[in-house]
Amino acid sequence: MQTIDTIKERRSIRGFKKDDVYDEMITDIINCGRLAPSAKNRQPWYFIITKNNVKNKISHIMKKYTEENDVNKDAQILKCPSSVLATSNVIKQAPVLILIFKEKDNNWIIGDNLSIGACVENMCLRAVELGLGTLWIRDTVYVSNEIAKMVGHDDMELNCALAIGYPNQNPNPRPRKKLEDIIEWKVD
Repeated sequence: MQTIDTIKERRSIRGFKKDDVYDEMITDIINCGRLAPSAKNRQPWYFIITKNNVKNKISHIMKKYTEENDVNKDAQILKCPSSVLATSNVIKQAPVLILIFKEKDNNWIIGDNLSIGACVENMCLRAVELGLGTLWIRDTVYVSNEIAKMVGHDDMELNCALAIGYPNQNPNPRPRKKLEDIIEWKVD
């Protein structure tokens, strides 16, 4: 598959088949993430692969958060509907959830976050090439401390998560801004 085709085929998947994903495929996907560029070559990522009961406990923590907090109030502030409950259901359905951690270091917030973004995009693209779907998850931010403690890494910061599995849907591409609306040339 050509790189451009992989980029065009990538979708955020919110429906997964029950089929298990081979551990070798997960290792391959993480290896592709590991190969991403990183600011100052810090390679700030640390991965925890969860399945079955551990993954379902994470889903439950998120669901409990929505029950105990007014997520609709938070959504109004952000001017978008809350997706925490829906995301918890995706996590429960997906066969694999990879948690992506980084060191707690305020001096490197921007560089580490940008680096992890590149890492996760590599992982998403490799998953497409392997016939898998992914959902890049930010909603774990609301319960990141609880999740970190549950998996024994409360000394680190949970940056994001990646749900992986065989897609049970084929969503249409999301609308994109026109190229001419987002670029400006300044040449001398």
